[in-house]
This record gives sequence, structure tokens and C-alpha cells, in this order.
Amino acid sequence: MDFQRQRRQVAAFYIFAAIFGLLAVNLWIIQVRDGEKYAVMALEQESRYVSLEDVIRGKILDRNLAPLTGEQEEDRIVVFPDMLEDKEAFILELSGILNVTCETLAGRLGGPPCRLPFRLSPEQAEAVKQRDWRGVAVLPVRLRYGGRPLAAQVVGHLGKISSWEELTSLGKGSDKVYHYGDMVGKAGLEAFYEPELKGGRPERAVRVFHDARGMLLNGSAFQLDEDIRDGNRQDLVLTIDARIQQAVEDVMDSKVAKGAVVVMEAGTGDLLAMAGRPAFHPARVEEYLKDGGGERFFDHSTALYQPGSIFKIVVAAAALEEGVASLESQFTCRGEKESLIRCWSDAGHGDINFARAFAVSCNPVFAGLGLKIGAPKLIEYAGRLGLGNQSVIGYPVPPDPRQDLDLIGAPYNLVNSSVGQGPVLVTPVQITSMLNAVVSGGVYREPRLVREIRQEGGGAARELSPDQGRRAISPETAGKLRSLMELVTQEGAGSEAQIPVFGSAGKTGSAQLGNGEHSVNAWFTGYAPLADPRYIVTVLVEEGVSGGESAAPVFRDIMEKILRID
Repeated sequence: MDFQRQRRQVAAFYIFAAIFGLLAVNLWIIQVRDGEKYAVMALEQESRYVSLEDVIRGKILDRNLAPLTGEQEEDRIVVFPDMLEDKEAFILELSGILNVTCETLAGRLGGPPCRLPFRLSPEQAEAVKQRDWRGVAVLPVRLRYGGRPLAAQVVGHLGKISSWEELTSLGKGSDKVYHYGDMVGKAGLEAFYEPELKGGRPERAVRVFHDARGMLLNGSAFQLDEDIRDGNRQDLVLTIDARIQQAVEDVMDSKVAKGAVVVMEAGTGDLLAMAGRPAFHPARVEEYLKDGGGERFFDHSTALYQPGSIFKIVVAAAALEEGVASLESQFTCRGEKESLIRCWSDAGHGDINFARAFAVSCNPVFAGLGLKIGAPKLIEYAGRLGLGNQSVIGYPVPPDPRQDLDLIGAPYNLVNSSVGQGPVLVTPVQITSMLNAVVSGGVYREPRLVREIRQEGGGAARELSPDQGRRAISPETAGKLRSLMELVTQEGAGSEAQIPVFGSAGKTGSAQLGNGEHSVNAWFTGYAPLADPRYIVTVLVEEGVSGGESAAPVFRDIMEKILRID
């Protein structure tokens, strides 16, 4: 009997210990691991709050963690309607200050606490503050997009959930809670990373407290909560450098009405700037759509264009690598009398060597080389240099099926393709990556736009590693191509792209538009400094005069600005 009693006592002890252990673990979870979460839940149950964020959402940051979204604040009016002493009198007086109808205000103040959407002049803000209405405050609200957002076509924009299908699709397989009318990503990175960026609660809010019956506590005053942790949202860290992006957009504002500029860090393949014109403000999307300005949302940096003579880099690479030509190979150009293809120079270049033909962008020479190389090899080298790859690490833009290098081999296409016309289509990002392969000794790397997804408060949740690269052409051929591109800026068609002191190299391109006008899509892609390249810049000016006249000066202005950035 004593033995049985002892066994029961031991069993009871272990059961008690297990129960106590479970209680201790649960207590640790509630008080330590999830303490902040439960504290916030308790706070929300005993108070009413208004978010001081335009959109409850993670930030999009540049490579140095400078914000591309959520960096600007503007004053807004916050109203707790239950605290108003005379709502009708308040609406009447406020409508006069804001110059909006009483009906508009009444519609917004008939429900829970709210933030009025109206922008305030300093005079209006001061007028509201001086009234000292109970339940009303003028407070800074963090806007999703500032006065002049950078990289708008890449960042994208938000819009309201407007259909049951969209609501269902967003909620499928997600632990995030969505409601009809929520602001969600509609384009660009905002859309691609919607699940990661969407937040659960505001990081900044103003609140008042109430009792268990929901009645405001006597003497209840506003409490401003800042730096609240929101574990639901994540931040996106890009490879973009906001300083370089700003420099690019400043130049484009004055010199490029329509086109694109891409800047890449030499060697790594990281994209430092991507910009297009015409641009748009992400907070004014509805205005553009009403005015028929949909083209503003078009991402020119990843769109397809004929490359013109930029494609001669591919022809030159294949000719040198396959031994079809050397830098000293001799040719003859008869200008407009050429039967294969006319040269842009009506008089022709006469006897000319390969290096000089590249510098002055002689069409007959490269058309003839294309025929000697043959379509299969030309297609192969275009692919090696990335012109068939539309992928960008971290930027899942659907590939455009119109890009098909195999069309180079179709009947009658080879000659035109060899000078960048006909079926050859490329994106500004692809051209930049192609030149990066040349600058990197012949190693091609897929471009990267997103570095990591960070947990709110810091720490990488997921890193997107850079491409380790693959051999596209030999180091010897890459070196010869660089010497050819130096001639372009020193004595060829790209002299306007020359950078004093630092030096530069590159290639011009002028793609005929075929619209009966004399304008072209003007290209210049190049790098600087010569001795130790830091940046690769590609410029596309739509409806320009020529690569040398329209795009090369833009390249020069941008490169001079960004080389001065520390």
C-alpha cells in the first residue's frame, strides 16, 4: 500500500509540474514574447484612435535606407466627433475656413473618429488651432508620397480595392486582413510586394480613452502615440541610390520630355537609378486617368525599343570573338551608293578600318559583318550579353513576348538586325547590363533592383543575393570593345559624351521610327571614369535627332553630377 501511495504521489507531482510548466510557458508568451502585442490589443479595446499615417504600410527604402516613400509630413485636421460640444456650429465654421461645403464635412463626421483629407495652408492650420475646439486637433500626418517622389514608375502606386474578385484574390493564402476600400498596391513594387508591405496597425496615432460602455472618460485628452511597433509590415530595401536617382531626374526634367535613363553600379549589376519621362505623382493617379494621361504610368526603363547602332556592340563582340574581324580589318564605305544598306553619311567613309567604323557607326561595314557572322552566331552573342533576358532580381515584371532574338534569322532580317533595326527589340535595362558585361571583363550579371526585405525595426527577413555572373565573352574581347568605345567619345559620334578629367566611353544609337518624320529614338550608353569605371549610364531620348546630338549630352550631364557624389 505504501508503494502504491508513493507512486500516486510521484505521478501527482509530475502532473502538477507539467501543468505548472505549461502555465509558466503561457505566462512567458503573454508577458514577454507577445507582451507588446497584447498590450496594444488592450490599449485598442479601451481607446479610440486615428492613424497619423496616410497609409498603414511598410516603407520602400534606397540602398542607404533613405526613404523613397513615407518621408514627408503635412498637417491634417483630426476630429473625434463624440467630443464635439456643438457639431453643427463646428461644421458651419470649419466649412468657411476650409472652403468646402457643410454637406461634405457632415458626411465625414457622422461616424467614428477621423482624419480629414484636406490639405491645409499655414493660415488655415493656424485658424483651426486658435479655435481650440474640443475633440479637434491639427497634427502632422506621414504621407505615403512626398511632394516630388523619386522613381515613381518603379515604385508604382496605390489604389482602393474596388471589386469582390480583387478582395478575394488578396486574401487568398495571406495572413493579412483586407477590407473593401483598403488602399493596396496597383502597380510597380507597391503591387509586387503587397503582402510584405501591408501593415496591421499604425506606427503613429492619436487616441482618447473610454470606459467599458464606450463613453469617453471625463477630462479625457488626446494621447499621441509614436514609434508603435507593427510586426505585420516589412520594409523593402532597393539597390537604388536616392542621390543618384535625384540627379538623374533633375537632368531629365530639363532635357528629356520622353524617354528613359538607367544607371548601374559597374561590376555588381546593381541598379542605382531608373527613371522615365513623362512621369507621374503617385498620389494623383485618378487625375491622370481622367485626363487620359495613362502613358505616365509606363515604365520606359523596362520597355522594348529598337536599339539602333547600340546593337553594333553585339556585332563587334561576335566578330572579334569569332575571328571574323580584327581592330585593323579594312573595309570600304560608299555611302548612299551601297547596295546592301545605305550609310547615314551620303558621301560614305571611303576606306576605313574596323575600329574607325565602330567609332563613326558605319552601317555598311556592320551589315556586311552581320552577313559574315551569320544569324545563328549573332543570336547566340545577343543572348550571351543578356538581350534575351528581361529578368531583374527583385522586380518581377512580366516578360514582353515581342522580344524574340530568333527573328534575326528570319528571311531578309539579318542585314537590318546587324544595325539594330528590324525585329531587334531591347530594353534600356538590358542595354545597361550588356555594357556592364563589357566593363566587367566579359562577365554578364543579371541586374538587381531589390537588396532585401527587412522586418519592421530592422533586420533582414529575406535577402536577394546579387547574380554571381557567367562568362559571356573573353576578357580579351571585352578589352577590345572598351578601346572601341573610347574612340566613340574621343573622335567619333559620341564626342558630346566626353567627361573632362575622368574620361568616358560608350556607343551612340539612332533607331528610325518609321513614322515619316525625321526624328529617331536616340541612344547613348557609356561608362566613366575610364581608368576605374564606377557607373554605367544608358540614355534613351524618344523622338530625338540622333544619339550623338540628343542622348550623349544628357549622358554627360548626368555622369558629371553623379561622379561628384561621395
